[in-house]
Amino acid sequence: MSWLWAIIVGLVLGLIAKAIIPGKQQIPLWLTAVFGILGSVLGNWAATGMGVNDTGGIDWTRHLLQLVGAVIVVALGDAAWSAVRGKKQTG
Repeated sequence: MSWLWAIIVGLVLGLIAKAIIPGKQQIPLWLTAVFGILGSVLGNWAATGMGVNDTGGIDWTRHLLQLVGAVIVVALGDAAWSAVRGKKQTG
């Protein structure tokens, strides 16, 4: 069940990241979910390094770091996807 939640959270974070990043991203939906999962892992790693990964109540700092990680991974992943596919990015 934890893999299902990871996919759902990754997709949601990836979609939010795509909405935050200016311009149109060329990556497909499945890759958005993968990049969202990777961004979430990156955010969790950063939260652990900062010592805020497990606090009492809602871990707002960890969730914010997960979103920042997703934005970074989606932006870099979209640039790489566009370069490999040979499509020029607009925006």
